Amino acid sequence: MKKKLSVDIETYSDIEITKGVYRYVDTPNFEILLFAYAYDDNPVEIIDLACGETLPQEVIDDLQNNSIEKHAYNAQFERICLSKYLGIQGYLDPSQWHCTMVKAMYLGLPGKLGEVAKALNLEEQKDTAGTLLIKYFSVPCKPSKTNGQRTRNLPHHDFNKWDLFVSYCKQDVVTERAISKCLEFYFITETERSLYIMDQKINDRGIEVDLELANTIINFNNEYVEKLNDRAQEITGLDNPNSIAQLKDWLIDEGLELDSLTKAKVAELLESNLDDHIQEVLELRQDMSKTSVKKYEMLQTATCSDSRIRGVLQFMGANRTGRWAGRLVQVQNLPQNKYEEIDALRGLVKSQEFDYLMDAYPSITNIFSQLIRTSFVAPEGKTFAIADYSAIEARVIAWLADETWVIDVFANEGDIYKATASKMFDVPIENIDKQLRAKGKVATLALGYQGSTGALEAMGALKMGIHQDELPGIVKAWRKTNKNIVKLWRIYNDAAIQVIKTGNPIQLKHGIKFLRDDDFFYIELPSGRRLSYFKPSLSGSDGYTKIKYQGVEQAKKTWGSKDTYGGKLVENVVQAIARDCLAEAMLLVNIQHPIVMHVHDELIAEVEELVSNQKLDQIKRLMNTRITPIPWASGLYLKAEGYCSKFYKKD
Repeated sequence: MKKKLSVDIETYSDIEITKGVYRYVDTPNFEILLFAYAYDDNPVEIIDLACGETLPQEVIDDLQNNSIEKHAYNAQFERICLSKYLGIQGYLDPSQWHCTMVKAMYLGLPGKLGEVAKALNLEEQKDTAGTLLIKYFSVPCKPSKTNGQRTRNLPHHDFNKWDLFVSYCKQDVVTERAISKCLEFYFITETERSLYIMDQKINDRGIEVDLELANTIINFNNEYVEKLNDRAQEITGLDNPNSIAQLKDWLIDEGLELDSLTKAKVAELLESNLDDHIQEVLELRQDMSKTSVKKYEMLQTATCSDSRIRGVLQFMGANRTGRWAGRLVQVQNLPQNKYEEIDALRGLVKSQEFDYLMDAYPSITNIFSQLIRTSFVAPEGKTFAIADYSAIEARVIAWLADETWVIDVFANEGDIYKATASKMFDVPIENIDKQLRAKGKVATLALGYQGSTGALEAMGALKMGIHQDELPGIVKAWRKTNKNIVKLWRIYNDAAIQVIKTGNPIQLKHGIKFLRDDDFFYIELPSGRRLSYFKPSLSGSDGYTKIKYQGVEQAKKTWGSKDTYGGKLVENVVQAIARDCLAEAMLLVNIQHPIVMHVHDELIAEVEELVSNQKLDQIKRLMNTRITPIPWASGLYLKAEGYCSKFYKKD
């Protein structure tokens, strides 16, 4: 059994940690203040680096010794910070590090150390004094008369606080070890371990950013917003026309009755018959609401000194399904680019041809929004090979439910949206027009997880021109057409209730298994990975049983009791299997084609420009399950489409 080294550090940097750990350490002013550690179950030791102590040579050696397991909570932080401190080339090898946070999130527990300790009801808890101490010692302070105009607090400025900080650092190791001990009998599969290591290497690699594009847009936007604001002030006479309260009062004084100024309300008002000056003010309001360049600002401030941004994806970030979560610029939620001439637009923006763009296009802010994707660029001599699975969730759910007609459509490379509309409305597929296909598409995307008319609306059915009174009929037709998928919702719901109630496992089709222990309800996936639901229970009356568990509310990011049901369980399983399929492909692709980013069911590899098409074909073959089968997904047909580009975009 390998020797285990548990680590926690406290640090200082003049770069905000919100810019990511890679940028955080990429400054001459970064330093490690405290280094707490323990070998195996030995007492925790602490090295006070800020007060002149030095790391023992044994520890320095062990940090780079592959026979020693390094453990930490959010191990990426310790690994990257220690890489900078030790002055090594690149970053410490992630294969030597084990992240207790990843294991907690794998089990559906919260992401933060203190919250995990509370959820597990451990005797050892995180020291709650940490936030104020970090604010005092780990970030710059504002000069003032009381602090002698200094810009940083050092240990000798308050030794009482420093002693508390030392204790806080030691306690984090104690708490991390307690969590690790509590979870030691819950195993992560070898594949997931390989994925974590690959994920860390992809984050270490980073992706190049076109800072010229980002800087140009930010500079123009600042001037543009100022002009819009000046014009709005000129018309309204308001001190701050961007204030909702001030603008609302002005509009009411102008005789316009309204109760809100949401984007939807402004758009609605602009469709009505307004006086010219009110029309212009609302248009200015609408334009100012679209001028956010926060993603460009994050690119500008989070990109490292070598023009690459790192750490944009978090492994196990969506801990219900195990999918990656976007960080920093939120690459999982980038605006689409719909202009065919996107390359020309990039050139015009970088050449600062803003007058032409404002004359030729209805909204320059819309151009900026669509160009965010293109800020990610390949370096000289390289290009991006971009490949993604099409309609992967529709393929997976059909496979799980044995919805044969859908599987046949995909196997014969048909148009699933046309085929769905054809079966729903009993119209020959050759007669499916654009409008009917749109109904087939929105139904396919929205209704697979037990959703009804609300799900169609959320997917944009009304914006697609579908009338509200048509929605119930679409739901009914889709469910009649996909009886096996509807049946799957009930199968999963009933199986979950039975397993939670009795504790006896249930084996379902395609390698799905429902089981539980004292603390968790699990869904074992075909890959061997498990979805975990902490503290499962049942409630309800009048013949309706509600499935409950403890989890993170994604919208509010709070921990508490959550409900689930058959359709939601199907959604969790489908999205988790889709994630596992991409993960299997990534492990193969990344061996010869370095992946720099991946978004949902799409991967972006950095390849040699001269052989880019050949490399893309190789990637597509590795992602095609007929050519490269996934061992645990027999009969699941996945095919990737792709293209090459010098910058990231949607083809």
